[in-house]
Amino acid sequence: MEKQRVIFLCTGNSARSQMAEAFLRKAAGDRFEVYSAGLKPKGIHPLTIQVMQEKGFDLSGQSSKGVQEYLGKVLIQTLITLCDEAEKNCPTVWPGISTHLHWSFEDPSAFEGTEAQKLEKFRQIRDQIETRINAWLKEQS
Repeated sequence: MEKQRVIFLCTGNSARSQMAEAFLRKAAGDRFEVYSAGLKPKGIHPLTIQVMQEKGFDLSGQSSKGVQEYLGKVLIQTLITLCDEAEKNCPTVWPGISTHLHWSFEDPSAFEGTEAQKLEKFRQIRDQIETRINAWLKEQS
């Protein structure tokens, strides 16, 4: 059976979509081919790498990718936007998409505070994304 292709889309492909891609790939990589992209890719945020390492993920080989890398080139069945900006500006025509979901998560890289507070915000968003991925996987069973 061919794996269903899922793409997570956010603005910069620097935090939320990278986290979601890693969680889904680890939890159900046998069932899903997983991608992530951003409308305006800006590189993976260092705190994304740090908080994912805390959960045992090595994102050092990952890169921030633009939606153009996949649009019309990879047949995606499920598109999941992770922020309101991506939902609002997502390409309206994407061949092959049969499911479009919107899960709105706060942008941890936009959070202002001390370094410790920023780190805590990244952890909070990471944990919310992991919980949402696990709940979605239960719905798919």
